[in-house]
Amino acid sequence: MPIRARSLADDLRGRSQEDLVALLVERPDLARPTPADLTTLAARATTRASVQRALDGLDLAHLQTLEVICVLGAAPVGEIATALGEPKRSPLVAELVERLCALALCWRSPEGFRAARTVQEVVGAPAGLGPETEDAPTGQELTEALDGLDRRQRAILDALTWGPPVGVLPSGGSGDAAMREAGEHLLGQRLLRRTDESHVLLPRQVALRLRGGRVHRQAELAPPAWTDPTLDADLVDATAGGRAAQLLEQAAELLDEWGTRPPRVLRTGGLAVRDLARAATLLEATTAEAAWLVEVLHAAGLIAADESADPSWMPTGESDDWAELTAGERWAALATAWHGMAAGPSVVGTPDGTGKVNALSTQTSWPFGRQRRHDVLAALATLPAGSSPTTDFLVDLLRWRHPIRMSRSIDPGIDVVLREADWAGLTGRGALATAAHGILTGDVVAAGQRMDSHIPEAVEHVLVQADLTAVAPGRLDGPARSVMRLLGQVESRGGATVHRITESGIRRALDLGWSADRVLSEVSAVSRTGVPQPLDYLVRDVARRHGVARVGSVGSYVRSDDPALLDRVLADRTLGMLQLRRIAPTVLVSPVPAGTVLDVLRERQYGPVPEGEDGGLTMVSLQDHRATRRPVAPTRVRTVDAETAARIVATMVSGESSRPAGGNGLPAPTDPVVTSSLLREAAAERLPVWIGYADEVGGIQRLLLRPTAVEQGRVRGTVADQDTPRSFLLHRISGVAAAD
Repeated sequence: MPIRARSLADDLRGRSQEDLVALLVERPDLARPTPADLTTLAARATTRASVQRALDGLDLAHLQTLEVICVLGAAPVGEIATALGEPKRSPLVAELVERLCALALCWRSPEGFRAARTVQEVVGAPAGLGPETEDAPTGQELTEALDGLDRRQRAILDALTWGPPVGVLPSGGSGDAAMREAGEHLLGQRLLRRTDESHVLLPRQVALRLRGGRVHRQAELAPPAWTDPTLDADLVDATAGGRAAQLLEQAAELLDEWGTRPPRVLRTGGLAVRDLARAATLLEATTAEAAWLVEVLHAAGLIAADESADPSWMPTGESDDWAELTAGERWAALATAWHGMAAGPSVVGTPDGTGKVNALSTQTSWPFGRQRRHDVLAALATLPAGSSPTTDFLVDLLRWRHPIRMSRSIDPGIDVVLREADWAGLTGRGALATAAHGILTGDVVAAGQRMDSHIPEAVEHVLVQADLTAVAPGRLDGPARSVMRLLGQVESRGGATVHRITESGIRRALDLGWSADRVLSEVSAVSRTGVPQPLDYLVRDVARRHGVARVGSVGSYVRSDDPALLDRVLADRTLGMLQLRRIAPTVLVSPVPAGTVLDVLRERQYGPVPEGEDGGLTMVSLQDHRATRRPVAPTRVRTVDAETAARIVATMVSGESSRPAGGNGLPAPTDPVVTSSLLREAAAERLPVWIGYADEVGGIQRLLLRPTAVEQGRVRGTVADQDTPRSFLLHRISGVAAAD
């Protein structure tokens, strides 16, 4: 038999340790810092901030049930069920009330279930009902007053019955005289109350009678039901696997590109618009998808800004380890990063008051977006497997699951979440993939294993054709991917990716120190069709002309054993910026740094190679740029596990038996939260309390206080039999105790 308590604190003292552990797990904000005893826990559970946080997580069924409890004041489960339009013995209503009690949002009193006072203040006017009025008719008097109404009078009450409870009475005009007269009659019968010269209020007692004892027009105790056909689970997983494969390919492509040509970090932080556009062109994607990808890679720790004087965005050392993982593990790392990251890629390009938001900047931080991401995916997970809901259905479902949270935004952003979930491979054809459940529950290993079987297997060969194209019949991996990335450029993507082997790609290989024979042998090793003759001719022709010119440092110099080549360089007007001049038949010098001269000559297709101080060739690496990942604390919502909650409960129970007693007639010391809570309760109930108050000289006075208001760190009220109001600082009150 549950204990019938006089307060929430009494109710908590009557609960088992398992119930208290469950409360701290459900409402983790109550556990930090550890409450000294159960009185402190009760006070903390009724603070406005904690109550608002708890209400924020309620679905519509629990919220409507709580509103009924607030309206009824104190009622057994049967009356609550009746007010919800359910049978008195409804097991669903009993379950809803029990959960609200478990969350300490209401408690059992001798008269029935009561909502905590702060809950009633936060809920405000529930279900469109106005406040109660002292002079409103009740019982038989109310019945007789309603029975005697004419059509116009009844129409006014009907308009206010389901809210809002405030209306405007006509104030002039011959056509409004009848309605004004009807309103005056209702005011005379105390069925309406005037709030000012033109506005009237429908008292709560009258509204409840007009509603037939029900609090809500329509109680919604169950979520919207899914009635449409579902997709085949294998089809959903296969579609998601194909999208995951595309994600891995795009991520690897971007990491390779930024490893060789890292974009600069803006002075204000973030990625320049032109660099984002280049990334989108490289990936053959929209700028929105490119912005999403770079934010995910950053959240996963695969790209970062280096710490040089002129920082750039480049892959981290972890990106090399990531590349060695299985396809499923790589996907799970990216999907987990997207699910938990604080950044909102959809805000990239939108104005922020000082300009447009850049990708990878601090302006992309959007915690609300992360919360909406979690809410949408959690809602999808509650639907039958293979469900592909429309945006409208998801909006209705979320408005039921999180009514308070959804009311804060005009645009719920569900379309953005669904689009990004598709990019991340968590959904296929709009339905949640099987592997996605592991990401949502935190079982990343299982998620990767499940997705691994659905990602199309990578191929390690290409089909090189006479027109210098190489067709990859699938997602490339291994040596074939490295060779194609070095020698070619992507012409088209899809089920088969087409790479074109170009002269500039061959030069890149020669810049790395490869010979013509090695280039051809590497192509032959990954090609199922051998090396076509046109490719052989092209490679050997480029190799013959490669390295004829050499660049060193003066400022810089260009030397070549071919004077005719240097004649062409000097005659090339597009190279005027290099300020080249001849100091010998085979040597040109420039005041421009060697790196710039090298880049410009390569752009003009002269095929130079860098030369070291000893005259030998200097080879470069395609993975020369790596940034050190800066340790960033992961963004997570603070939670309390059952083991930690059990230790905290043991501390509180121990604190109950060792609560300090007051001395010299003073109230026992109380926690500041408890002090504030007891004073607010006393002010609401108009009850006197004993307080210990520290004076200016350090002594503590015992005062009998009748508080009237608690606000802004002060409590106002009268002391003993005095009528003059006084104000006391809350931080000077050492303890509070009820007056006998």
